Amino acid sequence: MFKNMLIATDGSELAESAASQGIELARVLDAKLTVVTVTEPWNAVVTGEAAFGFARAVYENSAIETATTILARIVAMAKSAGIRCKTVHVKDRFPDEGIIAAAKDNGCDVVVMASHGRRGLARFLLGSVASRVVTLNLVPVLICRSSS
Repeated sequence: MFKNMLIATDGSELAESAASQGIELARVLDAKLTVVTVTEPWNAVVTGEAAFGFARAVYENSAIETATTILARIVAMAKSAGIRCKTVHVKDRFPDEGIIAAAKDNGCDVVVMASHGRRGLARFLLGSVASRVVTLNLVPVLICRSSS
């Protein structure tokens, strides 16, 4: 079935729950595992006058620290399940683009990720990373939703 899985995480509780499910699936299938987190471009996060008070270098250092922490949590989860995994921090990309690129670059045959389940105006304003990954990706995507 799946031999090389990609778990996408943004560090949220919901993403960690999806990662847990992905790790268990990788264990059962004896699949290779890659974990990715994506950092958006500085100019997409900091715009207008805020850019004067929040230097690019500060943002980039903070993004690296945050990504390292996020990835370390998933690595620890995988290790406790007896699974080794590779980590990838995709910088300066929008989440959907970074996830799709990481899947392609690492030869993954499935992506496991969470969906926050936004609807209505929130989905219109914020979009849905999960929807874009499902729509634009060339490999299957396993979407894990909150049980609540």
